[in-house]
Amino acid sequence: MTRGDRRGGRRVRGAALGLLAWLCGIAFFLPVAWMVLTSFHRETDAATNPPSLAAPLTLHGYREFFGLGGAGVSPWPPLLNSLTASVASTLLVLALAVPAAYALSIRPVRKWRDVLFFFLSTKMLPLVAGLLPVYLVAQNTRMLDSIWLLVVLYTSMNLPIAVWMMRSFLAEVPMEMLEAASIDGAGLPTTLVRIVAPVALPGIAATALISFIFSWNELLFARVLTGIVAGTSPVFLTGLVTSQGLFLAKVCAAATVVSLPVLVARFAAQDKLVQGLSLGAVK
Repeated sequence: MTRGDRRGGRRVRGAALGLLAWLCGIAFFLPVAWMVLTSFHRETDAATNPPSLAAPLTLHGYREFFGLGGAGVSPWPPLLNSLTASVASTLLVLALAVPAAYALSIRPVRKWRDVLFFFLSTKMLPLVAGLLPVYLVAQNTRMLDSIWLLVVLYTSMNLPIAVWMMRSFLAEVPMEMLEAASIDGAGLPTTLVRIVAPVALPGIAATALISFIFSWNELLFARVLTGIVAGTSPVFLTGLVTSQGLFLAKVCAAATVVSLPVLVARFAAQDKLVQGLSLGAVK
């Protein structure tokens, strides 16, 4: 086989892999596109089988979701609760994960591998297995239906994976910069804020985005531990599904609205996310 034949074979394989990647991307995108399209249909058109692509478009589902017709429950409190819990827990995760990752990567502690394994082992426990103990603790401390209980839970749930990610990011920080900062008399807080944070900013953005998404999408604990006051948007979505009447277009409209903050955060941190993931968090 000549060199030209080998190059031609590589081009064909590359084109085939590219086509396969496009097909996989379209397959993952189609359900989302179908959800958005259905959200602009009337309930009668959305419920037809097979669905009609040529059905007239309307904002009726969004008006019903936001209660502009005067009926229904306002979605703003659940959306604000989700935003509060997600943002607050993400900030706490970063505040705890960066120093912990610094101790495990740049200034390794003794048996740091055991520490990392312990963090990872906490993710092996099914969430439902810890639901009853958490419920009893929340009941005894009178924190049921409290948004701050969700903040604590989401922080503890996302902290292990954040430490794992941040460790791989901080391992890329040049030791020469840290040694120069130490010679100049910089303490640990100054080193973390002025030296480590700017260099590891893509990794911090990627970790923050993943923590935010995990917190925003969490349903099990929010469903069991909250009620009227601290209910989040995923809990609110489950309340839209009823056994009577047509609700598909309204649910699709609600799901589209609830998905927007995650999509906006993803596009806002897109460049940092790509840089961060390429540093070694996902290999």
